[in-house]
Amino acid sequence: MAVRQFFPTLLYDEQLGDEALLTELEHSVRTLAVDDTAGRRWSRDHGYRGYTSYASLDDLPRRDPVFADLKRLLDKHVARFAEACAFDLGGKRLKLDSLWVNLLKTGGHHSAHLHPHSVVSGTLYVVMPEGAGGLTLEDPRLPMLMAAPTRRADAVEGMRTFETIRPLPGTVLLWESWLRHEVVTNAAKGERISISFNYR
Repeated sequence: MAVRQFFPTLLYDEQLGDEALLTELEHSVRTLAVDDTAGRRWSRDHGYRGYTSYASLDDLPRRDPVFADLKRLLDKHVARFAEACAFDLGGKRLKLDSLWVNLLKTGGHHSAHLHPHSVVSGTLYVVMPEGAGGLTLEDPRLPMLMAAPTRRADAVEGMRTFETIRPLPGTVLLWESWLRHEVVTNAAKGERISISFNYR
């Protein structure tokens, strides 16, 4: 029997490659969570359990050299992923559009969403205590499956309707920005720290 696969949904999963930078990033995120009054207010007003700089700071690589170092590494990871996706960029490179930090307390989560106006989105996982929420990806065909039966529990990775990735600290995950994803509830006793970003 011949079964061919078409239209794959790619996920880039690689280590950042700089342990010392991870420690510096954790310190910077924790400092921002204390100093960024506007970000704390936005997080409170929008029911975000913890802190995010998503709506308050849009210049982290210019504000803090640690994030500038991170950007240089992310640029390389994103270039490799763009090549794997066979993007025709006309000799150009994808460019960082936004970068924000997330400090998620116990019980916090982020419901399913996508990132419009971007090409590649991703997250670097800085601190992932035992039980920290992973990332769930949704089959992009879900709205069109109509009468298709659900997949068996033993379906291989990539065949299930939802796939949950449980990254380790230092993991960089990248995906095309149209892919719906959500952050699973943080069941850990400690804080889950990540840095998310978009490239256009």
